[in-house]
Amino acid sequence: MSVAFTREEDLEATAADLPDRPISPHPNLVTPQGLAQIEAELAAARAAYTAAQAAGSIEADRTAMARATRDLRYWSARRSTAQLVEAPPDGQVRFGDTVTIVREDGRTQTWRIVGEDEADPAQGSVSHVSPLAQALMGRREGDEATVAGQAVEIVAIKEG
Repeated sequence: MSVAFTREEDLEATAADLPDRPISPHPNLVTPQGLAQIEAELAAARAAYTAAQAAGSIEADRTAMARATRDLRYWSARRSTAQLVEAPPDGQVRFGDTVTIVREDGRTQTWRIVGEDEADPAQGSVSHVSPLAQALMGRREGDEATVAGQAVEIVAIKEG
């Protein structure tokens, strides 16, 4: 047996032993859009798993099977723990709301408070467990909060 063959086989085995994706210890709160996103990811994971099985023997592409299995476990767990939240409008910052703040330096920012799996700060959404969301939750328009050591004022709340 050549050294190259042994090494390739070892790399393939290592790739097939992907660690599980970490699952947050926080409640898995989701918006209706977040639940739809989880459903889509779960369907994609099922499709990837089926495709990896159909591609031939598992030994032929252990990495694809391992990745598909890992994603299927993750999204199945996230779907089973998802808690759909539709907060009643009450004028306070709640899960699912879009909040506009003004920082001390005059910058205006708008953030939507969402579940961990749908949070994407580059797209203007933050997780409900983020320090920003935690500082704003329960406050009303005109209230001040401290975010990253700086005062911010809530200037608008768009509910759900």
